[in-house]
Amino acid sequence: MSGKNNNLSKLLRFRKINGARCECYNGHLFILPEESGNHNRIIHSIIKSFNVAIPQSQSIFAAENVILETVENYFSSDVMLIQQSEGITTKTIARRPFLLAEVSSEFSSGRDRGYKLREYLKISSLQYYLLVSQYECYVELYTKTDQEGVWTYQSFKKPDAIISFDLLDFTMPVSAVYEGIVFLDEEKPEFEI
Repeated sequence: MSGKNNNLSKLLRFRKINGARCECYNGHLFILPEESGNHNRIIHSIIKSFNVAIPQSQSIFAAENVILETVENYFSSDVMLIQQSEGITTKTIARRPFLLAEVSSEFSSGRDRGYKLREYLKISSLQYYLLVSQYECYVELYTKTDQEGVWTYQSFKKPDAIISFDLLDFTMPVSAVYEGIVFLDEEKPEFEI
């Protein structure tokens, strides 16, 4: 069995036995912490916003329990938009996402901006990578350009700011991402994420 297939088997077995979300990066399993209420509400808001604009006959949204297969690794991305004809290989494995979104936490922020960012930006089908803070109104968007290997970066700090997804002919106010969210000072990490 190849190393990559062995990693997938190990990940699926761990998830089945322990019921926990995990990822496999460079052959190592990383257990993901339980999500907070804000984390789950933000994921729901993102999917709800996109579902209004994108026909389900064209695309599929997958969240958390679907494993994203990259060139060498397996990730549990919070939200994946996958074109209907291309990316779902089984009910638990997805490839070729068009958009990925991560809701950053104190635990995941370094990974989301580090090795996951580097790995995600290598995915040829990926056009957008959205990072959302669950502790404050702060959204980041990486958008692929026509120039190979070049991405633009934008950050949004105000609820009335508009996030544009030109390839989808869709805009979304930051306030839609944070619908129903209450930020509590005691939940905010003491350091910047």
